[in-house]
Amino acid sequence: MSDAAAERPNKLVNELRVSGHLMTLDPGLFCIVCNPSKAADAATGLPGVRVSLPPGPLGRPDAVAISTFRPDGWMTPFGDAALVRITGAPAQILVTVYQGANIIEGGSPNLQVLRLSDSLAPPAAVAPSGQPQAAAAPAAAPAAKKVVDMIAHVQGQGDVGCMLGERIGTVGSGQWVEGFAIAPTTGIPLTEMEYQAVLGRDWLSPWVDGGQFCGSRGMALPLLGLRLRLKGAAAETFDCSYSATFVDGKAVGPVPAGEPCESPDLAALESFVVHIYPKGEAPPADPGAKPARKPAAKRK
Repeated sequence: MSDAAAERPNKLVNELRVSGHLMTLDPGLFCIVCNPSKAADAATGLPGVRVSLPPGPLGRPDAVAISTFRPDGWMTPFGDAALVRITGAPAQILVTVYQGANIIEGGSPNLQVLRLSDSLAPPAAVAPSGQPQAAAAPAAAPAAKKVVDMIAHVQGQGDVGCMLGERIGTVGSGQWVEGFAIAPTTGIPLTEMEYQAVLGRDWLSPWVDGGQFCGSRGMALPLLGLRLRLKGAAAETFDCSYSATFVDGKAVGPVPAGEPCESPDLAALESFVVHIYPKGEAPPADPGAKPARKPAAKRK
């Protein structure tokens, strides 16, 4: 074997700097946010962060549920986040940071731990991967095979689906929406739609493209609203609007594309309907909603 051939495999392997941190959290619901950083490398996604259970008994896998906003489990310095729910007693999680070999000053990810609630309700069953499993489907399982445009995970019901223009969730039920995904079956490419979930006052989840799940399952964490917009060629041809009801009895909408749809009191999201229609036309009527009220003020 030539010297060049012997060296080639080594050039295909890049060493990373990896550090692990054991974090002990009290019972409750937490959000770990990887705040945006100028040191982020868009090409590699580094530095990257993963939140997982440690191998030892202090991890308490029976009482810890971890859910990330990205389906691949990574958190990058572009505003990604993870939800951690702990019940019973304090438990440890393992936060692992992956960085390039040449770390610039201040290049480490800026992690922030936010306590969302002190709720001690038992978590949903946790899959071996550490991701919460979806709630059990209703007895009429064959209905789940119906083609739908939207899916939402609703408190006490699990995953439910409907078509665009139909209301998902039940008005007046008091059952909140924990997460949702929108994937139009015709007309709009998934990459030309994106949406966010309202998580708190002036706090929204990262944008996700159409077809991706936004929110959580089995974490007992309600969404407080949503925000949707089109982009690319779809934004030139179509427009969208959305309305919602909340567990405090308020109805908001229709809200134009790009505006947050939320209750003035930030109550939990109970139901919503999304309309996509040709640009220049009026939004379709929504006979299933309560009288619409003025949406929350536009964020700066």
